[in-house]
Amino acid sequence: MTRTTLALALTAAAALAGCNKGAQTNAAAEEANNAAAAVPVELPPAIVASKIYRCKDNSVVYIDWLSDNKSANIRSDKNGAPVQVTGPEAGQAMVAEGYSLTGSATGSNVTLTRPDKGSSSCHA
Repeated sequence: MTRTTLALALTAAAALAGCNKGAQTNAAAEEANNAAAAVPVELPPAIVASKIYRCKDNSVVYIDWLSDNKSANIRSDKNGAPVQVTGPEAGQAMVAEGYSLTGSATGSNVTLTRPDKGSSSCHA
């Protein structure tokens, strides 16, 4: 008698486990459709070059040049917080509040204006 009860319980559990598969499949299809309709995400530009510059006022500045060729990160200390400067087009001056940077990742000279130092020519 206990074997038949056990067999019936297992059969009922198997039958219930197979129920409602259609709703799960529809939810997965709906999620895939939503992912396909999502707006594409634009990744931030990667660092293409990191250079250390010595300026005419004998200060050192660290510049990370970004792959979009119209932005860079400037740090006055090696582990300091960066200030990101951006320009309207590649090759034009990149600016942020109080900062201005003219130059490129491939060149060894830049002109940098900082709020606490003024304008200075710097060499890598």
